[in-house]
Amino acid sequence: MRSLVMTSTGPAARLWRWQDLVTLGKPRVVVVMLVCAMVGMALAVPGLPPVDAVLFGLLGIGLSASGAAAFNHVLDRRLDAMMLRTSRRPVASRRLPTPLALAWATLLSMIGIGVLMWQVNTLTAWLTLASLIGYALIYTAFLKRATPQNITIGGLAGAAPPLLGWVAVSGEVHPDALLLVLIVFAWTPPHFWALAIHKRDEYARAKVPMLPVTHGEAFTRLQIWLYGWLTVAITLLPFATGMAGPVYLAGVTALNVRFMVWNWRVWRGHDPRAPIAAFWFSIRYILGVFAALLLDHYAVLLG
Repeated sequence: MRSLVMTSTGPAARLWRWQDLVTLGKPRVVVVMLVCAMVGMALAVPGLPPVDAVLFGLLGIGLSASGAAAFNHVLDRRLDAMMLRTSRRPVASRRLPTPLALAWATLLSMIGIGVLMWQVNTLTAWLTLASLIGYALIYTAFLKRATPQNITIGGLAGAAPPLLGWVAVSGEVHPDALLLVLIVFAWTPPHFWALAIHKRDEYARAKVPMLPVTHGEAFTRLQIWLYGWLTVAITLLPFATGMAGPVYLAGVTALNVRFMVWNWRVWRGHDPRAPIAAFWFSIRYILGVFAALLLDHYAVLLG
């Protein structure tokens, strides 16, 4: 499918494709979220979680997360246009009309919440809706422009997927599920601030008060180092509380060593490539932490 669309602000017609609608949902980010949600589902029950709860839960959570991401594209279109990293996004580049993007975001969100309400349970639907509002409105529309602690506060919405997955299967909020949320919540600042250092000049031009812009790179590097240690401490809690066993401890220890090596390189500030390399590794790190939890869970069952 290929459509010819006249932009309201540009002199010429532009082409948009169906792939642009997919891009609005930030599929790579959503995949990471769904992995975390799936681990929450697995840990919520002693054996294998019900297939229908997994399928409909992941579908509803994924569509809702895609809808929230699409709202982010719409609300951030002017900021995105000023930054090289995001200037080619469909709405920011004026390739995709804003009303169409807004309609697509609304449709994805409504279908996602509807699936959860209809096929999973109401608690998951309400928690997912709260997460969607937290990311799309509270973080994107307000916090991102209001405070350098935007990612710290707004990270709570992005940390919700393991809780959503847990509740989709069990129907209840459990302390272990909240611990999973805490892991993602602590990991988010060092993860994103590393990218913010790499893109500091672009955030400054766009007048977004990211920490490196408002407090300088040296302060941000120190915060990454400190939050890195906080993340390490919190990732050890599943073992300390008995939620996970030695398989998890071995895996998370190896991951934490590598994680802190990158954070140390960022903190030292001698390698200009360290922040972006640390950012990319941190994605593999959080996936590795949740994979270790999953392996440990089923190792115990098989043992």
